[in-house]
Amino acid sequence: MLEIGNFNKIIVANWKLQGSLSFIKTYIKNIKFDSVEEQTKCVVICPPFPFINQINSKDLLIGSQDCSVYVEGAFTGETSTKMLKDIGCNFCIVGHSERRSLFGESNEMIAIKIVNCLEEQIIPILCIGENLEQKKQNKTKEILINQVQKSIPKQANENNMIIAYEPIWAIGTGFTPTLDEISEIHTFIKNNILQSKEFKILYGGSVKSSNCNEILTQENVDGVLVGSASIDIEEFNKIIES
Repeated sequence: MLEIGNFNKIIVANWKLQGSLSFIKTYIKNIKFDSVEEQTKCVVICPPFPFINQINSKDLLIGSQDCSVYVEGAFTGETSTKMLKDIGCNFCIVGHSERRSLFGESNEMIAIKIVNCLEEQIIPILCIGENLEQKKQNKTKEILINQVQKSIPKQANENNMIIAYEPIWAIGTGFTPTLDEISEIHTFIKNNILQSKEFKILYGGSVKSSNCNEILTQENVDGVLVGSASIDIEEFNKIIES
């Protein structure tokens, strides 16, 4: 398993349901690898399942957008962590709000996925976050505590997993929390929920080149989880240069 503590900043690209073989060739050709400093900045690309083993670059790390709760068996359409490891995955996003809302994933299911990742030496990136109604009711911290406590298994620690705070109301909307709010929530997660300053916590939700640098300089922000901006080559180059 990678030593994630060695990286100063972690940038994760979540392509979601987008991309093609021709796009990947163009993407790899045009990414500015000189912006990725060895052992200080980590760039992870998470394409759709069919394209995972098409990302051939020594400068990029590969992740999956999801994994199965099952290890093997008669589960049509599922992809196990063992399979992901076999094709070179180092990371796996788990618990993304779209998986929770569209596919009914529970905290308990997410905990199983994290265990499966850890057993294959894959670093899980656990997504947590509140929706707009919960934010308006001042339940953000309550929601985050519940998600973390029910999703993180005992064998997970700051050396083998990452947290991504993604306020659901900010995903794809163009709206983001204030910088003070981001710093406050990240500090709360580290100090009050995880009780470890060593845990890597990323921020996600409408991250783009125009706000990335300011976000990355906030206290207790260890990187970003980038959605739509990650498939715009020019935009993503600006982000990894931040």
